[in-house]
Amino acid sequence: MKTTKILFWVFTVLLVVLMLFSAYGSLFIPDQTKAFAKTIGFPAYLFQLLAVAKILGSITLLTPGFKRLKEWAYAGFTFDLIGATDIFINNHSPIAQWAPFLGAGFIFIIGSYIYYHKLNSAG
Repeated sequence: MKTTKILFWVFTVLLVVLMLFSAYGSLFIPDQTKAFAKTIGFPAYLFQLLAVAKILGSITLLTPGFKRLKEWAYAGFTFDLIGATDIFINNHSPIAQWAPFLGAGFIFIIGSYIYYHKLNSAG
């Protein structure tokens, strides 16, 4: 049980740090966000909306309770990373630029999600 808790928190904290880092860039580096949005043909305000969703999802994962909301946060983070992967592939970005970041993101989501359910079934 102790190992499960430790692994859950390691994966969850790494996931939250990754999402908050991404949200920070979208909210507080507007010129870079606008340039990237223009490159991929998306409106810049979409990234601000996603940043707020990432912050709310991160808070949800770190707060006790809210089982159904946590499921939505995991789903939202997964959709976000799938969308990011699609954008990078369709824009022919070099795989070395995005694969490590997104690969780690998927590992953090899967690890956190698995250990979240192990903790719930044990407790």
